[in-house]
Amino acid sequence: MPSHLSADHPAAQPPGRGSVDALISQARRLKGDVDAVRRDTQGDGSDPQERWQRALYDLALHQLNDLDEHLAQLRDGPLPVPAAPEAPAAAPRPGSLLSRVGSAEWNLLTDEASWSGELYHILGRDPAAPALTLDELPSLVLAEDRPKLTAMVTDCLVDARPIDGEFHIVRPDGEVRTVHMMGEPVIDTDGSTASMWAVLRDVSELRRSQLAVSETRDSLHRHEHRAQTEHRVAVELQEAVLPPWRGSLRLPRQGRQSLDLAAHYLPSSTNTLIGGDWYDALELTDGETLLSVGDLTGHGIAVTSGMAMLLGAVRGMAMAGSQPGQVMSWLNQLLDATVQPALGSAVCGRYRPSSRTLVWAQAGHPAPLLFRNGTGRRLHAPDGVLLGTTSGAVYGQAEEMLEVGDLLLLHTDGLVPQHTGTAAVNRLLDLAPRFAEGYTAQDCVRTVVEEFGETEREDDACVLIARVMP
Repeated sequence: MPSHLSADHPAAQPPGRGSVDALISQARRLKGDVDAVRRDTQGDGSDPQERWQRALYDLALHQLNDLDEHLAQLRDGPLPVPAAPEAPAAAPRPGSLLSRVGSAEWNLLTDEASWSGELYHILGRDPAAPALTLDELPSLVLAEDRPKLTAMVTDCLVDARPIDGEFHIVRPDGEVRTVHMMGEPVIDTDGSTASMWAVLRDVSELRRSQLAVSETRDSLHRHEHRAQTEHRVAVELQEAVLPPWRGSLRLPRQGRQSLDLAAHYLPSSTNTLIGGDWYDALELTDGETLLSVGDLTGHGIAVTSGMAMLLGAVRGMAMAGSQPGQVMSWLNQLLDATVQPALGSAVCGRYRPSSRTLVWAQAGHPAPLLFRNGTGRRLHAPDGVLLGTTSGAVYGQAEEMLEVGDLLLLHTDGLVPQHTGTAAVNRLLDLAPRFAEGYTAQDCVRTVVEEFGETEREDDACVLIARVMP
């Protein structure tokens, strides 16, 4: 398009070719960097956060590609407006920037219109047909957008305001496209408006990309809101189910031994959802004390609800007098019969104060650790498979004689971050000298938390400590 004298200042001179080439090189390097990061961070599409990030990357690449071609067009020269409608420019390559940017001029004195070949392509018009006048142009625009176009043109011609706005056009084939129009009046020597020129750009793909970003962002916000709600409900359920006590729990019967008990729940630092770990200590009707820890696989409100069900079942069966091995068998049947399959592990024990004995069973769970006189060892575990793995599983029992001052540590997997199995047990056994210096079970729990609580952990964990008191 030839340069025009605007309403208040002459057209700016184009920048030098070298400076534009430098901008093009910078834009292409940036586009390559963004594309590389996008490829490196793409997942399987199941995570709303990943979908939103991918949509943003695609939008950024779309705009950088347009910027690259805009700069190339600036370097190579302006788009021409044909001198006559009978000789429009050749149709540009479909999908290129030039196919999405066209120009036009409407002469108010002669009521003639001149369009570039690109504008014919954008509007889906026959290049052999005459260009539409300003009065005819609204016929291409959606009815709801016509007042907007009329207002823009009126402001330009009457008040000499620049044009900058968008509207939707309907092509002859019925396709609706989004067009961005920018322009300004051309002032005659007597100060009147002689003509109006404009650059029109097809921004349909850009707006679709922006819509995709907006929709994925909204989806992400909804997902985050649901996750926050689920986390809050899971925390409230967990707090309602796990024992609220801290410090000691003493059996009230005269002449009987008692246990000093303390526990702590350590949440995952990499997962915002609550897991299915639990700890429990309960005085039973026969004077014995129930000790249990366990873990139901998974995270979220459904797992926390399942954990609450299992913990309630353990308490009920223990209150009814069931021994630990039988409790494990019934828990296995309970999980096997649930509608949604689940796996779990657990340790369940009954401490008999009259003889200072612990009768316990386990289901695929780390065995309790016994600390005595500054040293520690892992109790020999009876047979027991994970809960929910097989129907009719039988669980063995073991019995351990305890002494005054002994300390039992029950825990779930993940208590020692980045360590599992024997390595995790050895790290816990290394705390034996420090446990010997502790005065209460709560002191010993605090030692565990100080040692392992500050390290990032991939899963939730629980620790329950019971010290045999005189």
